[in-house]
Amino acid sequence: MAAVVVVVLLALLVALFAAGVAYETIICYFLTPRRIKQAMEKQGVHGPKPRFLIGNMMDVAAMLARSTAAPIDSGNHGVVPRLLPHFVAWSRVYGKRFIFWNGAEPRLCLTEIELIRELLWKYSTKAGKSWLQQEGSKHFIGRGVLMANGDDWLHQRGTVAPAFMGEKLKSHAGHVVECTKQLLQKLADELAAGRIEFEIGEYMSQLTADIILRTEFGGSHDKGKQIFHLLRLSQRLCARASRHLCFPGSRFLPSKYNREIKSIKMEVERVLMEMIQRRKDNVEIGRSSSYGSDLLGTLLNEMQKKRSSSSLSGNGFSLNLQVIMDECKTFLFAGHETTALLLTWTVMLLATNPAWQDRVRAEVNRVCGACAPSPDRLSKLSLLNMVIKESLRLYPPASVLPRMAFEDIKLGDLHIPKGLSIWIPMLAIHHSEELWGEDASEFKPQRFAAKSNSNGRFFIPFGAGPRNCVGQAFAMMEAKIILAMLITRFSFVISENYRHAPVIVLTIKPKHGVQICLKPLD
Repeated sequence: MAAVVVVVLLALLVALFAAGVAYETIICYFLTPRRIKQAMEKQGVHGPKPRFLIGNMMDVAAMLARSTAAPIDSGNHGVVPRLLPHFVAWSRVYGKRFIFWNGAEPRLCLTEIELIRELLWKYSTKAGKSWLQQEGSKHFIGRGVLMANGDDWLHQRGTVAPAFMGEKLKSHAGHVVECTKQLLQKLADELAAGRIEFEIGEYMSQLTADIILRTEFGGSHDKGKQIFHLLRLSQRLCARASRHLCFPGSRFLPSKYNREIKSIKMEVERVLMEMIQRRKDNVEIGRSSSYGSDLLGTLLNEMQKKRSSSSLSGNGFSLNLQVIMDECKTFLFAGHETTALLLTWTVMLLATNPAWQDRVRAEVNRVCGACAPSPDRLSKLSLLNMVIKESLRLYPPASVLPRMAFEDIKLGDLHIPKGLSIWIPMLAIHHSEELWGEDASEFKPQRFAAKSNSNGRFFIPFGAGPRNCVGQAFAMMEAKIILAMLITRFSFVISENYRHAPVIVLTIKPKHGVQICLKPLD
């Protein structure tokens, strides 16, 4: 009798689960998209006709396959047709506003600057990451500050922000200088041994990984190296999975992707827990009075403070170990990946523009002399600042900035219905001839000269508004110090082996790396 009851209960649970999945599927894939489509068509916003269930995914994939099939000339920075061919094609037909479909998810492509600024500033808590984005990154970086929404995001942002501001930021400069000295010496040693060509992206990635580990996670080089390797595997898997449909409940299926991504997630979190446990052990045995003042220590101290007070925040947000590990994964990935790419693309641009390389070198020598760059001198490196900004304009780490409306909102003359994803093609905006002039796809750092820069509101490599990148000040300081030290130690030109082939793997990367030839300077 008992066995029969158990079987019946199991059958009921399975039936309830199946019913729940069916209900979510109907809502997600039929009712909500249809409601949104009708609402936007009434406002005159149209787009390419979607196919059943898959939307325009096949069209986007086919256009990308054609546009990225071969490298382009190294002096050609007009990469929008290569990386966003669907935007180029559909904006010509449907204008500045159009709807396209990622599976059953409608996405409004928006390029009107005033509406974008209104969205990012006015509706920062009413628009955020969509369910698809959160599911896609769940086993990669989790629900850290980058993927959190609403009050959870507010609490997480408030917790991590102090680690990247004020005196804490200045205190990191010494670590950046020390790590950069070690890298430059490594390059010099390899040159002395007869090497000429270097894939600079690999070195920049190693350097920024060392810096984020030392400044925010207390070193632990071996464990950090292991985590970075695993996160890169996760990144590639997530990028591949983003090109396929994601059904409600699909994360429970024993697919090859689910097995691989969950296995990597478990290994990353195992290593992180070892780092966390070491901090906790030091406090418990009295070796330290706190968990530290870096990012990891700040998170652990905040968790302990909340536990001691035996209270949660007003909305029920709890800073637990899972949230801490998600924050660690977010900053270990974003804290080195985006800065490494900024450095790599900037070196490529300087290697192909020797006149600007000479100008920046002369400025650094004049401002810093024989000393390492210090935070108070960085603001005087105006030419270097212009070059970095131009690099971020031409090759922003992210090509799009996505937001989903969590309730009905009004943007200018547009009524945005709840559930609509808004995709801001940051790369296209940065290359817009209407906004930047006919030379928008050329490398011209002088466009960011203080007296002539009137395009600041079109420049959004770190996002804008309250949800902008929390680590942008740290990234800019880090990039200036590294480039200033590199450019005064070596001159460099682009190698004949370099093939200019930007691709998107969540971020904008050089498909074949960036090969440069170094020459030491006295």
